Amino acid sequence: MSRTQYKSPLHEMASTTATDFWNDSCSIPELKYALEYGAVGATTNPVIVKDVLKKELGSYQDRIGQLVREMPTASEDDIAWTIIEEMAVAGAKLLEPIYTASKGQKGRISIQANSKYFRNTELMLEQALRFNKLAPNMQIKMPTTKASIKAYEEATYRGVSINATVSFTVPQALAVAEAVERGLKRRQAEGFDTSTMHPVCTIMLGRLDDWLKKVVARDDIVIDPICLEWAGIAVMKNAYKIYKEKGYRTQLLIAAFRNHHHWSEFIGGDISMTIPHAWIKRFNACDIAVESRIDKSVDPEIIKQLSRRIPDFNKAYQPDGMTIGEFDTYGAVNQTMLQFLGGYDELVGIIRGFMVSAK
Repeated sequence: MSRTQYKSPLHEMASTTATDFWNDSCSIPELKYALEYGAVGATTNPVIVKDVLKKELGSYQDRIGQLVREMPTASEDDIAWTIIEEMAVAGAKLLEPIYTASKGQKGRISIQANSKYFRNTELMLEQALRFNKLAPNMQIKMPTTKASIKAYEEATYRGVSINATVSFTVPQALAVAEAVERGLKRRQAEGFDTSTMHPVCTIMLGRLDDWLKKVVARDDIVIDPICLEWAGIAVMKNAYKIYKEKGYRTQLLIAAFRNHHHWSEFIGGDISMTIPHAWIKRFNACDIAVESRIDKSVDPEIIKQLSRRIPDFNKAYQPDGMTIGEFDTYGAVNQTMLQFLGGYDELVGIIRGFMVSAK
């Protein structure tokens, strides 16, 4: 096909390279749009679900009211999780033909465990196992904290395809991949099938950049500002290189877009990208050439400046930059967990408005 025979740059990428993209939302209209351009997945988290409810409340208010009436003893949390699960199942149904055709390697929707469980391995694992039964093509997200590393191994061993989220660093990505490998090996040793499983590890590029910009402002660090737009890219490319060298069966997933390089620099890689609807539309309308850049290195001078000036970049970039025990205190982890927890509180507040309203 010629370039003009593709619907857009994203469609061309999806049709001609190993790089996949997902719709970074569980909104059904947004997912349908993304599927037209080659998307093969979707995702949810507390902030996404809250935003979908706010934007599309007219489509959900009757169902929420029905649940309030049908579940007279349910808490606002119970009803919120019912809505979260129903959104995920609806998205899974749209994606199931892709899941079936790809034998489990594509066509999944990610559903995120309760952010409040980030310190508790057993609660995260319990919820992961429950979510995995909602549809055949579920992918279960947990934040990459100290407690989740064991949960990733156990969930994988029990046949769950995980999505390691709240992840920004090479040390987190390596700990995730090693945990998944342990789970897969245990599963295979007992004769269980792993051929249809598809674990992924997210690296939230833009959120890492956001954090390093805060560090620079907080610590009065002078650095060429362009470096701060390439930090996440450098981390992701380093993680990708190591994954390929070690042959990990986990696939890396790009999230948190801030500029087009977070997409264009990774075209051609055996990776997935979870792209928000607004960015999907921007990339569809752009004139950036769809060509493989996955093996193009970040300017060494940029990495040199970042490494020399910002200790938190070294923690993210170097394979031994952090221990598993340090994940919970890394700034980007804390910042994102606070947003996810706040998003969940807002979501519950919407449900509360249906349960308790002034007459």
